[in-house]
Parts: sequence; C-alpha cells; structure tokens
Amino acid sequence: MKRRRWPVFVMVLGVLALVGWYVLYTRHIVTQLRGAAAVQGRMYARIYEALQDTTVDADPAVVLLDLAREISESGLPLVVTDRLGRITGTANIPPEILADTARLRTFLVELDSKNPPIVQPTVGAVHLGDSAIVTGLQVIPVMQVLGLLLLVGFGVYGLVERGRAEREKVWAGMAREAAHQLGTPLSSMAGWIELLGETTTSGTAARAVEAMGQDLQRLERVSHRFERIGRPPRDEDVDCSALVDRLAAYFAARAPTLSRTVKIRSEHPDGPVSTRGDRVLLEWVLEVLIKNAIDALGGRDGEVVVSARTLPEGGVRIRVQDDGPGVPRHLRKRIFDAGFSTKDRGWGIGLSLARRIVQENHHGKLLLAETDRGAAFDIILHG
Repeated sequence: MKRRRWPVFVMVLGVLALVGWYVLYTRHIVTQLRGAAAVQGRMYARIYEALQDTTVDADPAVVLLDLAREISESGLPLVVTDRLGRITGTANIPPEILADTARLRTFLVELDSKNPPIVQPTVGAVHLGDSAIVTGLQVIPVMQVLGLLLLVGFGVYGLVERGRAEREKVWAGMAREAAHQLGTPLSSMAGWIELLGETTTSGTAARAVEAMGQDLQRLERVSHRFERIGRPPRDEDVDCSALVDRLAAYFAARAPTLSRTVKIRSEHPDGPVSTRGDRVLLEWVLEVLIKNAIDALGGRDGEVVVSARTLPEGGVRIRVQDDGPGVPRHLRKRIFDAGFSTKDRGWGIGLSLARRIVQENHHGKLLLAETDRGAAFDIILHG
C-alpha cells in the first residue's frame, strides 16, 4: 500500500543521499590533505634550501617571507602577538573580524581554546586555529552516526512492517474463511425464502418475504466483501447512477418511520455516470457513509441524499449529504482517523476504512465537503 511504502522510500533516499554525501565529502577531504601535504613539502624544501645556501648574499628574510606566504596559502588561522600581548601579525583571519578589535580579541581566545599557543620568550606567541581539514574531519563521525541511525531505523521499521504484514495476512485469511463458512447457510436460507415466496402471494407476509430476500442479497454481498479482503481490487465498469439508486432504495425501506421520519433518496442526471473501479468495495464505502448520515440525524426527522454526477474536469463525484447538525470544526481533522468515533458504541473504523478503499484501491479522494447545512462527504473518482 502507498500509505506504508512512503516511509521506506524516504529512508532509502535518506541512506542513499547520506552515502553519496559521505563519498563526495571524504574525496574532498582527501584532496585537501594532498594540498596540505604539498604545502608542507614546499615549506620543508625551502627551509632545506636556505640551510644549504652558504653564500654571503643569503638573506634569511626572503626565506621567512616565503614561509609566511605558504602558511597564508594553507588556510591555517594564525595570530602573532608580542610579549605584551599586542597583535603584530595575522593570517587567514576573516576581514570582518580583523576590522573589529573586540571581535579579534574574542577570536584569539577561541584559537587558544582549540590549540595551546606557541610561546617564544624573545618574540611573543603564535596562536593557531584549526585548518579546514581538521574542521572537515570533525563532521565525518557525525555523518557516520547519522548513517548508522538511519540503517537501524530502517531495520526496525522493516521488522515492524513484517509483523504487521503477517498479522494482516492472518486477518485476511480469517475473513475469507468466514465468508466461505457463511456460504452454506446463506444458500440454505435462499432456498427457504424462495419456498416461502411460492406459498405466500399477498399481504404483509409477501412484503416480509420480499424484504427478507433483499436482506439475504445484502448478506451475500457482505460475504463477498470478506472474500475480497487482502486481494487486489477489481478494475471494472461501475454504473454510479444504478449504485446510488440501489443503495438509496435499500436504506429507504429500512429507515426509521415511527418516532421519526428519515427520508433517503438518490439524485443523478439522466445520462450515464460511470467510472472504473471495484463495485463491491465502492458499495461498501457508500454504505458506511449512508449509515453515518442516518446516525448523524440524532433521533430527529431529516433527509439523506445520495447523488452522483460527472465532473467538468473529468471523473465522477458521488456525494452523501444529510441535513443534520453537521461535523463540528474542531473534529473535522480527526474524523478519518482510525479509532476515532463520536458515537458511544462506535468502533471508529468506518470512515478510516472508507478513505483507505477510495484512496489506496481507487486512487481517488474521500473528502468532507463544505456545506451550508448538515454534512456532505464526497467521493472523487478519476477512473
């Protein structure tokens, strides 16, 4: 399911990005180390050259200037102070720090906290910071820890998902076995109802037999739903107009009529309103929405309208709307959460299951639409 695959994709992308960054970063560090080794080599070569130069014209100042230039090119932050602590020279210090004496003094303290200053009694002290290479090497352990955490998290998630998949496999098997076991008594009941229909021709008994036949058909459809759990959804033509008519008629015949009156009707254009999908699963979703709409009326008179129409931009919209009190604004973000219910005896799985069927099995949307009165749930299908 897409809902469960996206964390895996994120983790895999994170691991790949971290590994790629690690490889590129370590190559960058290696390049810097080679550059630093080249600088040190040039400095040693210049020193040995000066030591071997025994001519009278040899000038030590030239060698010192060459060494100072090499240090500056190495990128090593450096501050030289005299015996009184006054700054007499700098190298590789940011210009904004050099322009502010107070910041330069603070920076000097930071350099000393990283590396002890090199003190020369006759000259002063040399304060050294960390080179770019040392700073870069400090990042590598952090990257390694992040990589290990991602790999551990990926492994833990894989174990959790494996256990969840095993549990769902067991539940799916139990659901299909229950549907299989229901097949025999349902077939027997169909035979008895057919026999009653032949012996009862008029009156209340005939209407009761007809209603029993409709209820039996619904039980058979529910049984077929359990057979479909854990299996790929079907891709077939679905007549949305016939679907809303059938469900509206079924629930209208069983809506309360004594203490209160609940009217249930369907609306759709004369032309065809069709889409691609799984007819059994879409019927399941509509039954959940219609039952919730009836319950939302809360013991008062009301009306539930089940409608279907073609959208101008393409696709189909099936709407279940009631004229009850509606959904409070502070609950609208939670109504699709599994386990959340506003009813005392509700399990809180109906709307969550309905959204999952619409989004994951049909790549559509199940939305709570904005209405002036009551509540309206829209099923948007693009098939």
